[in-house]
Amino acid sequence: MSTERPAQAETPPVESPSAPTRRTFIATTTAVGGAAVVGGLVAGPPALAAEEAVAAAGPPGSSVSLTVNGIRRTVTVDNRTSLLDLLREHLDLTGSKKGCNAGACGACTVLVDGRRVNSCLTLAVRLEGAEVTTIEGLAKGERLHPLQQAFIDQDAFQCGFCTPGQIVSGAACIQEGHTGSAEEIREWMSGNLCRCGCYVKIERAVEQAAGRK
Repeated sequence: MSTERPAQAETPPVESPSAPTRRTFIATTTAVGGAAVVGGLVAGPPALAAEEAVAAAGPPGSSVSLTVNGIRRTVTVDNRTSLLDLLREHLDLTGSKKGCNAGACGACTVLVDGRRVNSCLTLAVRLEGAEVTTIEGLAKGERLHPLQQAFIDQDAFQCGFCTPGQIVSGAACIQEGHTGSAEEIREWMSGNLCRCGCYVKIERAVEQAAGRK
């Protein structure tokens, strides 16, 4: 007769009632994490909420006062507004043309305190107190500026798109005394492009207005 005792089945360890099970741990952490994500999406970080509030309020703007063609104007504009857009879109002075909008063609040339500038590259808010003269401000009532008349006499335009900038730049060129020769005129007018190729006639018009013809 055998004296060996029969093998007993192993009994699984009994978990403490207070210890969380693996399934309970996963379920709990998933619920907590999901709540945190949902809470973050609903509330959002303070910085993001502030940025959204600023965007909803619109871009920052400023009031600028300047004299345009002899008339004092005060306008509130987006701080990014160019002088060209101020003239065309806010003051309805559409003589200055938007050509390249990058300062390369001169179609938007105006005078600021007597100096030639590309209005597409000039921020309007930086011109507080400035005096601006556009193509509309060169004539005296019904009397054309001498260079405007010279452009007609010399037939110095074709499509006419660049003409306002050419005339404003040419008038400044005369005022600056840069009309001593054809070469000098071409040099000081070189920032104004004519896609129609009327450079010879433009040069002659400047010479006529300067009294050289």
